Amino acid sequence: MNIQQLEYIIAVDNYRHFSKAAEASFVTQPTLSMMVQKLEDELGVKIFDRTQLPVQPTEIGRKIIDQARISVAQINQIKEIIHEEKGNVRGTFRLGIIPTVSPYLLPRLMEEHMQGDAGISIVVRELTTDTILRGLANDSLDGGILATPLNDDSVTERPLYYERFFAYVSPRERSLYVKNELDEGDLDNEKLWLLDEVHCFRTQILHLCNMKKRRRSHSIFTFEAGSIDTLIKIVDENDGLTVIPEMATYNLNEQQKKNVRPFKKVTPVREISLITRKEFIRERLIRIIVDEVKSAVPNSLQDPALKKYVIPL
Repeated sequence: MNIQQLEYIIAVDNYRHFSKAAEASFVTQPTLSMMVQKLEDELGVKIFDRTQLPVQPTEIGRKIIDQARISVAQINQIKEIIHEEKGNVRGTFRLGIIPTVSPYLLPRLMEEHMQGDAGISIVVRELTTDTILRGLANDSLDGGILATPLNDDSVTERPLYYERFFAYVSPRERSLYVKNELDEGDLDNEKLWLLDEVHCFRTQILHLCNMKKRRRSHSIFTFEAGSIDTLIKIVDENDGLTVIPEMATYNLNEQQKKNVRPFKKVTPVREISLITRKEFIRERLIRIIVDEVKSAVPNSLQDPALKKYVIPL
């Protein structure tokens, strides 16, 4: 078994086609097929089911390929560590960011990164938390920026900032709009607009208003939107209220800012962290990205004392 064979089975898994995998690997198809066959013979198992089109990994093949991705990534990290030791931090960092963070953080992070002189290319994908975790596990991602804590022993969490939650209230909700601050109970409203279930932000809001602990009233009407900006527009053009993160308030116009209300007695917060696999060892690269993110967000969001107010996921 050698690294080249591992790279070949990863390529076949990526393309699900031996010819395309060979082309991407800059070898002939017979060469790639022979190397994959040798690996299967050595291991005594079939990695791919060639009777299916497109080619599919077998059950044991899936496990082998997942481990191959990790092994190849670790070998590549060794090469990058040598470059970093020589003072040359470079390479590509594949980053997933959850949709409730990316519209507000990413433009600031891009500006900060382009002003820096590090030789790092950041490839960003907007993904849900579950997809980011799968990407880390199969080495299609190097890191993720998302809400924590995850209580997952397979990843390392590096907190970046702490973001308060605010209510966003339609002026048509007269009884709520006249308040300078809202209670948690005010969220039990006839029209509470929420994100759909794939977003961890939704889970935190349900924790905030205790809806996970009691049966929801039939009078509550929810529309499950795909983005926070959509929720804001719904409130603007209809009625009801929603909950938004602090970074979203910076994008509001002056009229919209009048619709923002803090919460009384409680300071609901979410923790945003950069996560990597436990095995990711390029600490200099990580420090650069962490520093860039922290430079991209206001200092008021970086107070570690806010951690005690973090709402569970």
